[in-house]
Amino acid sequence: MSVTATAPVSRRRRRTGSAAGAALLTLALAGCSGLGRTAVGPVTYTTERDQVVSTNSPSVKGCHRMAEAGAQEVVNGTLIDMILYTTPDCTGGGTIYVPTTVTDVKAPPSSPWLSYRFVH
Repeated sequence: MSVTATAPVSRRRRRTGSAAGAALLTLALAGCSGLGRTAVGPVTYTTERDQVVSTNSPSVKGCHRMAEAGAQEVVNGTLIDMILYTTPDCTGGGTIYVPTTVTDVKAPPSSPWLSYRFVH
């Protein structure tokens, strides 16, 4: 008799636990979607004056301007692919697609990289 009495309680606990888990997951996802997502890892580049500039975990949204002199070499150490531009506002031609964790992407001889955007 005690076996039949505990079976409904066990099922009820599982249902309650499942419902609570689903509710927590929904809240966690809703809470995280409002936060600014970042590209985990560094974007590092070298200017024509051999100055090394590194930005750790930049936002995945928007256009990111580089130093005024631009970048001669870029290392994408993030977990998100990026596009490099020869313009300061992420427009126009002269772009290159840089997959995650790719190093030593050299700028074309005509002009340095001036901005970048993440592919997400």
